[in-house]
Parts: sequence; structure tokens; C-alpha cells
Amino acid sequence: MSSQTAMTLLSFAEFGLWAVLCFIFWSKNLDRRFPAMSAYLALRVISMPVLLVLFQGQAMHWFNDYAYMAYFFTYWAVYIASAVLLFFVCLEVFRSALSAFAGLQKLGTLAFRWVALVSAFVSMTTLSFEHASFRIIPVIAYKLMRSVSILELCLLAFLCLSLNALRLSARSMVFGLALGFGLMSSSDFILASFWSRLTTLTDPLQFVSEAVILIALGTWIIYACLPELARQPVVMPANSVLLRWNEIACALGHTGTQVAVQQQASGFFLSDVEKVVEDVLTRNLGRESES
Repeated sequence: MSSQTAMTLLSFAEFGLWAVLCFIFWSKNLDRRFPAMSAYLALRVISMPVLLVLFQGQAMHWFNDYAYMAYFFTYWAVYIASAVLLFFVCLEVFRSALSAFAGLQKLGTLAFRWVALVSAFVSMTTLSFEHASFRIIPVIAYKLMRSVSILELCLLAFLCLSLNALRLSARSMVFGLALGFGLMSSSDFILASFWSRLTTLTDPLQFVSEAVILIALGTWIIYACLPELARQPVVMPANSVLLRWNEIACALGHTGTQVAVQQQASGFFLSDVEKVVEDVLTRNLGRESES
């Protein structure tokens, strides 16, 4: 079996796993809980057959000179759309993990958005527009995906460190999604380090990347099929630091009830009042002694 045939079979296997995952995801109504993930799965299932047809048409010269340009723009449009959707997937996984802490969820969501914005801005500032053309689209797409991959790895690290505190199980769908995306982002970073050496789609590293994607898809299918353990109630002592931070985060942005504070009198006024009181007491004592 040639390497080209093997890669084609792996691509068809990947499409099959995406389709199975979509069916399980929607049949169990997980799309209501993770709408961004549902949109991402729909994008992958719809785009993969189109890309496979365009890629095969390019090899078989079905569309003459238009096959390469059609495949190029379709592939990178899907890639950029995937990067945007993955940001929202990470955000909803993060919000689901902090659902028991309304204050921290609100504050963490705000911080999450700012971190993503700053990360994307820093990535875009490193672009070079000296030879601007449509060839710069892959560079922009890789920069965006690199920023999202960093968020995915940070999200996985956060969940691994805080599973016990958040009363989450390793079998929860929240952790399963983060684990799958962590595997994919690790694969993307490995490929990015050897990007200049990858000249063909049948490079051995491409097979490694495809295998990691299949493992991640298999992981998601297992998590979606297995019954999810009920989340344990969050019980913390009254002096818990986490509870205190959650209360502070809940209080942010709320004015609360207003209390009128009476202005304190000056020191000179108080001294005058004391003198008047002393004079009155002295006169009263004098009258009582005379009577």
C-alpha cells in the first residue's frame, strides 16, 4: 500500500469518526449544552467531503486550472472558521467548568476574552506585509490557530489542576472535550516546529498528526457514549478562600443599597459644645447648693 493510499484511507476514517461523533452528540442533546462545539462538528462534517472532492479533483485534473485555487481558498476559509469556533468552544467549556461559581464564572469569562484578544493581537503584530498577496492567508490562519492552541492547552492544565476544587470528575464531558483539544493542539505545535521540513502530505509527521486526531475523536466518542457522572455538590467551609473570591466576584458591578453617612463635626465645634455643657452643669449645681 502506497503512502498516498494510506493517507486517503486515514482521511476517510477521520470523516467517518467526525460523522459518528456528530450523530452521538446530537442524539444525546449535547448540542444544547455545548452549542459552539455543535457548530464546530457541523463545520467539520460538511467541509471534509468538499475538501476531499476538491483535493481528488486536483490530482485527477477534473477542474483544470481552477482546482488548486478552489481547494486553497476553501481549505483556509474552513481553517480560519475553525479557529474562531474553537475559541468559543474553549469559552463554553470554561464556563461549564465554573458553573457552580457564578461570580468566578463571570469574572473568569471576562478575563478569558481579554487574554484571547491580546493573544490574537500579539500574533497579528508579528506578520510581515512586505509581499502582501493571497499567500499571506495561511500565515494569518496559522497565527490564529496558534493562539487558540495555547488557550486549549491552558484550559486543559487549568482543569487538571482544579478538578478536585471544582468537584468535577475526569469522566465528565467538560474534561473530555478539553483532553481531546489538548491532544490536537499538542500535535499542531509539533507540526509547527517542523513546518519548513514538511513538503508533502505523505510525510511521516503527517501520519502522526492524523493518528493523534483519530485518537482525539475516539476519546470524544467514548466520553459521549459513556454515562456522565453527576457533578458532586460543592461544599466548602465558610472561611474558604475560593468561596470568598466568588463572593467578591459576585459583588463586582453591583452598587447595592446606598447608606447615608453623616458628616462628622469639626474638632472646634465639639470643643464649643463641651464648654456649653460644662457651663450648664455648673449653673445647675450652684442653684441646687443655694436652695
